[in-house]
This record gives sequence, C-alpha cells and structure tokens, in this order.
Amino acid sequence: MMKKNIKSIFSSLFLVLLLCLPFLVFADNSTSSSGILGKLQKVGTAGGYADADDTSLASGLGVVANMILSLLGIIFIILIIFGGIQWMTAGGNEEQVKKAQSRIKNAIIGLVVTLSAYAIWSLIDRYFINRV
Repeated sequence: MMKKNIKSIFSSLFLVLLLCLPFLVFADNSTSSSGILGKLQKVGTAGGYADADDTSLASGLGVVANMILSLLGIIFIILIIFGGIQWMTAGGNEEQVKKAQSRIKNAIIGLVVTLSAYAIWSLIDRYFINRV
C-alpha cells in the first residue's frame, strides 16, 4: 500500500514538473522598446541602473512568481477533480461525502485566493511596466 502511494506521488510530481517546463523557456529574446524587457531596460537606465537582461533578479522573480501561481492553480483544479471523484465513489457513506465536500470547498477557497494573488501581481506588474 505504501509503495503504491509513493509511486502515485512521484508520478504526480513528475507530471506537474512536466507541465511547468514551458515556464522555464525564454523564447522571446527581443530587446525592442515595445517588449517588456525593453521597457524594463528603459526604466532601469532612467533610474541610473545597469541594463536588465534575462538573468536579472527582477526578471527571475517575475518568472518564479508566475510559475508558482500557475502551479497553485493547477494543484487546486486537481484537488477539485479529486474531491468530485471522492464524492462520486462515496457510495452513500455520509462521512466520505462530507470529506469530499470539505475538500472541494477548501480547494475553491484556495483557488479564489490564488486568483486574487495573481490579479494583484498582474496589476502591480502592469502598473510598473506601463509607468514608463
């Protein structure tokens, strides 16, 4: 039983990591003034800082924050699906139905908190980028 749980956890972790791989790709290498990196360079130059690039701390933190928020969204959707499956397979057992309802309710609350955090992050990101 324990081997099955460990195998399930590792396979789930592998799939989540596989879904997060596209966030680690920096395909847009343009430094034009219309791109985000160009606007960040303009702000940094106006503030007296060195030019920003893909390896700067601000750029890295932005990528990490977006990846974490996206990963949390995926986790909460999986929890909602798992709670629904648990509810469907409860077979009339009230205790399992209450556990499933509690899991779904908590997942929805977590999803709302994550979406709120993403909206705040996006608002701050747009405010500072479009301020130039």
